[in-house]
Amino acid sequence: MAKVAVITGASRGLGEVLAQFLAGQGYALVLTARHAEALEKVAHSLASYNIPVKTVVGDVADAAHRRAVVDAAQSLGDLSVLVNNASDLGVSPLLPLAEYPLETLERVFKINVVAPLALAQTALPALKANGGLVVNLSSDAAKGGYPGWGGYGLTKAALDLVSLTLANELRDAGVSVVSVDPGDMRTVMHQDAFPGEDITDRPLPDVTVPFWAWLFGQDRATVSGGRYAAQAESWEAANATV
Repeated sequence: MAKVAVITGASRGLGEVLAQFLAGQGYALVLTARHAEALEKVAHSLASYNIPVKTVVGDVADAAHRRAVVDAAQSLGDLSVLVNNASDLGVSPLLPLAEYPLETLERVFKINVVAPLALAQTALPALKANGGLVVNLSSDAAKGGYPGWGGYGLTKAALDLVSLTLANELRDAGVSVVSVDPGDMRTVMHQDAFPGEDITDRPLPDVTVPFWAWLFGQDRATVSGGRYAAQAESWEAANATV
């Protein structure tokens, strides 16, 4: 059966780059996002790869949607990669934590922390059966303490801990988990963080392709538990031995 990857937030930006990359690696794909037209455009762009592609439109915060995503993946073959790329920036323009609306913070935690964990839980039986890899997209905001980025950064710091804990807990089950900081990029989300500013000095998301080629070329158990910066000059597997 086909090897299958699920990518959330796949309708643009880094999600679209990941879809192109994994299609090139021969994965059948399940792509999900909230915006149907943009998602279908990405799916159609993959036609030349001659791999099965399914789109599931919806919100990763919704349990029924997550179940539909995993069901779609299992209908294609062996679910072996889950990329939790979908994220919510929160307020725009950015606000300091002392002024941050708590109802928005709850929503951002639901999208950026609870949903990735819940999707991993839903997909876990298939991931265990196929020696799966979970990739959780983080941010340097998780570690930087940057003014204005606290709401978003809190969620990414929590997701980093989710990733490391799952990696430790699931190692014996053959499931690997990594956290990836893609770095600053010229994306819609980054523009939303800086409304009205020129962000053309940031690289496009395809700057991360060398990292994805490295990551997917490694033994999954060796990279598991690592937190990687995609725009670093080089990478070292989390469990590499000298």
